[in-house]
Amino acid sequence: MLGRHRKALATLGKLFKGGRVGKTYWAVVEGGPPDNEGRIDLPLGRRDQTRGWWMKPDPKGQPAVTTWKVMGRIDQLSWLALEPLTGRTHQLRVHCAEMGWPIVGDTIYGRAPRAGGAPLHLHSREIVVPLYKNKDAIRVTAPVPLHMADHLQACGWQGEVFKLVD
Repeated sequence: MLGRHRKALATLGKLFKGGRVGKTYWAVVEGGPPDNEGRIDLPLGRRDQTRGWWMKPDPKGQPAVTTWKVMGRIDQLSWLALEPLTGRTHQLRVHCAEMGWPIVGDTIYGRAPRAGGAPLHLHSREIVVPLYKNKDAIRVTAPVPLHMADHLQACGWQGEVFKLVD
């Protein structure tokens, strides 16, 4: 999402900062939660100063809250809809890993090998922006990337797959 001029950019900035923009991510995780939905409230801080974008759970860190819902399951995989209520670096990846269900393909917080494994199975599925007072919110849904399609379909998803056309 981007603003085409300063006023639009400022408005978008206020909406994001105020937590009014809805964001839904889809993830395929190893294992999965025992319940069908829930909330993770786990503050995050930097793992160390040399790797500023690597995060860890930290009681003294910044608040980080994620809601989740199981969309489907099969064997040792679950398909989750994740909604970050805060916007911390790697929040969804750390939260899932700390709950015991790391995201498939996560080489930093999960169990995936550094090379040769599956790509990260985390997809920014939808964004909802309440831009205008008297109009419905703008809702944009992104197609599922090809690398996630097989696992999502195995978990019950029946939508179409995004394919590049030659």
